[in-house]
Amino acid sequence: MNRHAAPVIYIQLKNRVTVPKGKPIILRDVASLITDSQWEEPLYSLLLMDPRQSDGNLILVDLLTVIPLIRGLIPQAQVEPIGDHRTIVQIEGPVTGRKPSTPLFVLVWLLLFFGSALTIMNFHADVSMQEVQIRIVEMLTGRRDEHPYVFQIAYSLGIGLGMVIFFNHLFKKKWNEEPTPLEVEMFLYQKNIDQYVVNEEYRKRKRHRTGESGDEGEQG
Repeated sequence: MNRHAAPVIYIQLKNRVTVPKGKPIILRDVASLITDSQWEEPLYSLLLMDPRQSDGNLILVDLLTVIPLIRGLIPQAQVEPIGDHRTIVQIEGPVTGRKPSTPLFVLVWLLLFFGSALTIMNFHADVSMQEVQIRIVEMLTGRRDEHPYVFQIAYSLGIGLGMVIFFNHLFKKKWNEEPTPLEVEMFLYQKNIDQYVVNEEYRKRKRHRTGESGDEGEQG
């Protein structure tokens, strides 16, 4: 195969990637390619940028910056993008290996436990749940019981079981492959963060270009 023939390059940017701090960003980090095998390694090793401290820990890479670099390596290359035209690179520092704090874990666990318990108790007090339960037992048995413990125990167990089923999670065990509500919320939160980073980066670039145009106008 003629190495000098201009190849067709199909490129798909990854959604979000992590690169160790101090490591240059190459095309292999942010994209997947389909092209002639002889061009794969030179393309995958193509340097995109060398992050600086001023760039922060979130960097936007889009095809408008990648394609000129590819054509700098292969001038007549035909680049065919697939999927999203941008990706976010997170610069990650070295892992410290610090062990989790047991007292902090216990403190957070207690706060969550008692906070959730008080929330449920306050809700039941607001809606007079005890009187409702007494009335339900009276309707079922025909006699009034001021302390329907059997019904209340079953109700409490039902609340716990309902929460396990709803959140589809008990400790490390999941009942099926469907995402839990918390996982969905975390996914949406991450998606909103990524969209904000993209918009903010484009805004900075636009402001930078506007500033350069103003400087050129003053010089003219």
